[in-house]
Amino acid sequence: MRIRVAATIISGAVVLSALALPVAAQASERTGAAAKLDSFASKSVQPRDSLGNTKFSHAVINGGKDIVLGTTGTKSVTVTYTATDQNGIALTEAFLWQGTDSSTTDGITGGLGTDDDPICTETATQGTYTCKAVFNIHPATDMKDNGVAGTWKLFLGAWDLYANASYNDDVATTAIKKASTLTANATPEPVKKGKTITVTGKLTRANWSTGKYAGYGSQPAKLQFRKKGSNTYTTLKTIKTNSTGVLKTTTKATVDGFYRYVFAGTPTTAASTAPGDFVDVR
Repeated sequence: MRIRVAATIISGAVVLSALALPVAAQASERTGAAAKLDSFASKSVQPRDSLGNTKFSHAVINGGKDIVLGTTGTKSVTVTYTATDQNGIALTEAFLWQGTDSSTTDGITGGLGTDDDPICTETATQGTYTCKAVFNIHPATDMKDNGVAGTWKLFLGAWDLYANASYNDDVATTAIKKASTLTANATPEPVKKGKTITVTGKLTRANWSTGKYAGYGSQPAKLQFRKKGSNTYTTLKTIKTNSTGVLKTTTKATVDGFYRYVFAGTPTTAASTAPGDFVDVR
């Protein structure tokens, strides 16, 4: 199941209504199962984090790392979590969503679903299950709005073996960020000792609306130097990109070594480091 970025998830209750269909089919032999699910999903509720008897814990999104998306291809993101219910668990579902309130249309700015149902395996402890969900994110189609970069929340829902529904709309959080690229070029090369060298570069980031990378303006970047034979870079100065993402500054050449720019990133854009550019000092 896929829910593209937009207010497609109308509310936590509607999410459960959508999920109720496959569960109702699986539980069709249980008296009143479908009716119970539909009844629960139709209630006008605000989850305020969670509702129901199933408890979710130990959720880890993308191995604890930010989700960084370029403009093309597919990013597979694994989410692991534990679900606990003494009535057993028939099925769980997972969503990533962005917003302030999962129970209102206006409170949701984006949502992503999984292509397949999460896989849950009962542990040696009765009623406790370890689960894994995989989100296949396509930036070209799923992330057309640049404004959805930032913090996202994990919504988990479940049904026990008696078709009772539970959910928690804020089990864990992650950051979905735009990928960035950075270059560095030091000239002239070679250069005489004590002379000035100019280090230029450019910072760009993914634009999900256009499907291209564009210059990222007014952002700080550190100019760093690593002496030949050393493994350690030292920061020489910090400068800002111009309106088109271009970097340009000067420094004195003293010894052979590598120059690079480093961008620390922002809440919506991933960090990046330019490859070191070697300068031969004579």
